[in-house]
Amino acid sequence: MTAGTPGGAGGESAGLRAALSGLTTRGRSFLAAGAAAAVCAFVLGQTALLQVGLLITVLPLICVYALHRTRYRVSGSRRLTPVRVPAGAEARVQLRMDNVSRLPTGLLMLQDRVPYVLGPRPRFVLDRVEPGGRREVSYRVRSDLRGRYPLGPLQLRLADPFGLVELTRSFSTYDTLTVIPRTEPLPAVKLAGESSGYGEGNQRSLALAGDDDVIPRGYRYGDDLRRVHWRSTARYGELMVRREEQPQRARATVLLDTRHGAFDGAGPDSAFEWAVSAAASTLLHLLERGFSVRLLTDAGDALPGDGGGFSAGGGESAEAAGLMLDTLAVIGHSDGRGLDRAHEAVRGGQAGLLVAFFGDLDDEQAGLAARMRQRGGGAVAFVLDQDAWTGRAPYRAARGGPAAEPLDRLREAGWTVLPVPPGAGFGDMWRQAGAGAPDLSSGPAAATGTSAGGRS
Repeated sequence: MTAGTPGGAGGESAGLRAALSGLTTRGRSFLAAGAAAAVCAFVLGQTALLQVGLLITVLPLICVYALHRTRYRVSGSRRLTPVRVPAGAEARVQLRMDNVSRLPTGLLMLQDRVPYVLGPRPRFVLDRVEPGGRREVSYRVRSDLRGRYPLGPLQLRLADPFGLVELTRSFSTYDTLTVIPRTEPLPAVKLAGESSGYGEGNQRSLALAGDDDVIPRGYRYGDDLRRVHWRSTARYGELMVRREEQPQRARATVLLDTRHGAFDGAGPDSAFEWAVSAAASTLLHLLERGFSVRLLTDAGDALPGDGGGFSAGGGESAEAAGLMLDTLAVIGHSDGRGLDRAHEAVRGGQAGLLVAFFGDLDDEQAGLAARMRQRGGGAVAFVLDQDAWTGRAPYRAARGGPAAEPLDRLREAGWTVLPVPPGAGFGDMWRQAGAGAPDLSSGPAAATGTSAGGRS
């Protein structure tokens, strides 16, 4: 929740000038009528008319001053629920206004600033708020386009009881709505080409590789005294024991091709948005199945994480999923023309299972992609036919979708290649990738004994 208090942009004199500029048509008419009455009274020598003119003239000025002095005594807050929503889903925004002064307010007109992609700008009219009272209103926002959208600042228009002055002020705080890509649950299958050990899930890292490589921890009640590491005990001044053998989570790398020249078209139904949504679904699915996952792009950008960009495991999977989804919410086309950096990032470490989403591939880029596959690791490529997605040509199903020669190079290197036709459901494509393979439920989450992270 955020809170703020309306305030002016300048000093006292600037605030008064701003308040005077807030005179309504009625307030300006009162000033003009009062000035005219005062002039007529002076000319005609009518004292009573002069008093009436002065009263009519002073009344708007009193309202201006009173409204100017009470502008800091109304506080507002905004609650956004949830702060992260999939594209096409709604979020609820709740606004709350509190009258923290000892005097009742006049009519309050409330307006919140929202980007046009989230819908029309919400406006509310609040009746008189008693001293210490509050008013709550709410509205909903939705967007079919992923991204990060600021909500606010909140604008409040104060009016006096006579309707002579209306003063508009803005709060200083705002919130951010993150619209993440659409995701869908994927079937639990073992991907074709994946090794029996599920990437690196069959490997175990020993805490004690040698006397010089030991990673000790503090002694806990019940630890076997035979595991005491005396050298570390002498170094730290407290009893230290060797760590036991610990399972290492299976690793997977999700590669998203973001080259501007590889994708044509824009909008929620474009090929690039399909690839982003599919990558997000893959990340969540692999995290739930117990993999330690990293996200790469053609620029070689790895998200900060445990072990060279790989997400942390266990209970931190939900946090890793949130970080990756936030990244995918704002990811766009890159200016790169090749997959060189992605090739270096994949070949520079143990990628484990590799799932890639490619746009158009020429022979050179297909050669780089083919060399990304590592020995002993599964590799699955989803390739989108841009001519078909943009309607320039029918889908070339007879040739396997996109240009056959680059895809043949991937297959020869051991990739499982699936051309993606326009509007294809990713769940069906994922099932095709694992057609004829055993269920993944006996995979890394069970093999390593590591619990899968929850979906964010």
